[in-house]
Amino acid sequence: SNLPALPMRKKAKSIRARSVQPRFRILRGGDIALGPGKAELLALIGQTGSINQAARRMGMSYMRAWSLVQTMNRCFKKPLVLVSRGGEGGGGAELTETGCKVAALYQQMEQASLRATAAHWKELRRLLRV
Repeated sequence: SNLPALPMRKKAKSIRARSVQPRFRILRGGDIALGPGKAELLALIGQTGSINQAARRMGMSYMRAWSLVQTMNRCFKKPLVLVSRGGEGGGGAELTETGCKVAALYQQMEQASLRATAAHWKELRRLLRV
């Protein structure tokens, strides 16, 4: 896939001690159509060609990842992930054209929000304890 690699979301205190992390949630009815976790899952499915491998890298079960994929596919006009069942080489998953576009747009929104808030963040950061 043509997606840029996503930085993995690290939980380490040293990384998060003084950082700003925009977290968009795209809502459709009662569903979260897209959020940070789903965006990361999408990108990893694009990179690995596998829901199972993507789930493993995120430390979640296959069933949880499959459920998130189903929610995303249900929320958008066209599916974001196509799954092929097992066979000779086992099953696989790939992002559709819409899936690639959605993943890229989500990343662009995150990057644009960081640029838009940079000056305020710089000022706010000075008020934080080291």
